[in-house]
Amino acid sequence: MTPLIELSGITKSYGQVDALNGIDLTLHENEILGLIGDNGAGKSTLIKILSGVESFDTGALRFCGNAIDPVRHTVKSARKLGIETVFQDKSLGESQSIWRNFFMGRHRTNAFGLIRKRHEKKEAMRVLTETLGLRGAGLSAGAPVSVLSGGERQGLAIGRAMYFNARVVILDEPTTALAVKEVDKVLGFAKALKQNGKSGIFISHNLHHVYQVADRFLFIQHGRVVHEAHKAEETPESLIATLMKWS
Repeated sequence: MTPLIELSGITKSYGQVDALNGIDLTLHENEILGLIGDNGAGKSTLIKILSGVESFDTGALRFCGNAIDPVRHTVKSARKLGIETVFQDKSLGESQSIWRNFFMGRHRTNAFGLIRKRHEKKEAMRVLTETLGLRGAGLSAGAPVSVLSGGERQGLAIGRAMYFNARVVILDEPTTALAVKEVDKVLGFAKALKQNGKSGIFISHNLHHVYQVADRFLFIQHGRVVHEAHKAEETPESLIATLMKWS
C-alpha cells in the first residue's frame, strides 16, 4: 500500500541552527501517528513543513506517492491535498460567531457572490452535533466562540478540518491547559478521525494522551528520528522511559 504521506531525509536550517537533520516519516491511510519529543526537538518545524507554512531545504515529500515541490507547497496547496492543521492556539476568532469561524476563508457563496448564511449555519451545527456530538447549552450557530469551553473549541477546529475533506488532520498539543473532562472530549474527537476514515498526527507532551490516541509512535530529538514503535510494543510507561532516555 502506498503511504499517504512520506518524508525522506528532510532537512531544515535557520541560519546556523539545524532544526531538522534528515527526518524520515511515514503516515498511512486511517492511521494516527503520535509525534513525541521535547521542546526544540523539531516537531513544530516538521508540522509547519507538512502544512505548507515552511519549506524544507533538502529531502523529499510525497503525498500518495506523488512528489511535492517544496517551493510551491503552501497552506493553500496543503489544504488542496487534504492536509489540515489544528495549531495549539486553535486559530479561532473568539468574538466571531461559531458559524463564521467554521467557514472562515472558505465561505459558501451563491451565484451573486453572497455568503449563504443559512446553509453555513446549518452545516456548522450539523457537524458539531452529529459528527462530534457536542450538546453544550450555549451551542448555537450565531453564538460567539467565546461561549465554548476549551475542549469544544478544539472540537470546532477539528470538525472544520473534517468538513473540508481533510485526509490528514495534524493536532498540535490539543489537550494543553484543559480540565480532565475537557481532555476526554478532545481525545474522543481525535479518535473520531479514524472512525471517519481520516488519518492524523497527534502531538502532545502528555504521553498518556498520545498513547490513548495513536497507533504508532515516532520520537524526534535534535531534529532526528531516534525511536519508532507500534502501540502493541509500548505502554505509557515505556513511552515515558524512552523520552527520558533521549532527553
